[in-house]
Amino acid sequence: MSSLFLCPLCGEPLARREKSYICPHGHSFDLSREGYCNLLPVNQKHSKAPGDDKNMAAARSAFLSKGYYAPLREALCQLAVCATGSSPAVLDTGCGEGYYTGGVYHALLEAGKQVRMAGTDISKFILRRAAKRERAIEFAVASSYHLPVADGSIDLLINCFSPLALAEFRRVLKPGGTMLYVVPSEMHLWELKEVLYDEPYPNEVKQTPYEGFAYEEIRHVERVIHLPCQEDIHALFRMTPYCWKTPRAGAERLTALKELDCRISFDIHVFHRKLEK
Repeated sequence: MSSLFLCPLCGEPLARREKSYICPHGHSFDLSREGYCNLLPVNQKHSKAPGDDKNMAAARSAFLSKGYYAPLREALCQLAVCATGSSPAVLDTGCGEGYYTGGVYHALLEAGKQVRMAGTDISKFILRRAAKRERAIEFAVASSYHLPVADGSIDLLINCFSPLALAEFRRVLKPGGTMLYVVPSEMHLWELKEVLYDEPYPNEVKQTPYEGFAYEEIRHVERVIHLPCQEDIHALFRMTPYCWKTPRAGAERLTALKELDCRISFDIHVFHRKLEK
């Protein structure tokens, strides 16, 4: 079975077997029990276990599984269907537990498209959950700055709250291909920040031109969600960067909450890869 992935050691195409990927030069990469493979060479690892740890992976999975971010997933699905042809190759970089990856994949299938889809993330702990969630999608541990994907092979690239590796994204996207880049908007999680910090400030919002890309639109998604219990409040907190930089007093105020109404607010920046002259 052909793969969207390349061998990270020699750059040759990988073929997927029952329990491994193998390239023409004989380099082999085992599939985990869950179904993902590790395509991150040792020299690209900056720590023993990079990316989200087990606790963060569990928090993200628990929170997203309850549908709190469903409006964002629905918007991504709509954009993906409109942006792709009948047989798209789709890559979700920094895909996490596969919540958005799976949503987009099934939306494309339901639209009658013959989709090939892959997801990459630097955390093996989060990819275990992604691979269990979606067996038909390829998943690999990999860095967004060294994607094991061929030049100009991707029709649609999705990047949600992950590093913007522009040089790699330009390289792998086909000319005319689409990139969906999701960032928190100005008031995202404002009510949570009011609890955590004495002087919260809005997120910076800007429209930045990037070399090789042309803006199509910015799709804004905003809702108010109701978190009815401490468990869900804590799961949201654990999956945000605030978890690492919240003062003790703020964390104590959060622990005392029984419920929370909170804004979710996102901007989906829609880019096209400029056609080559």
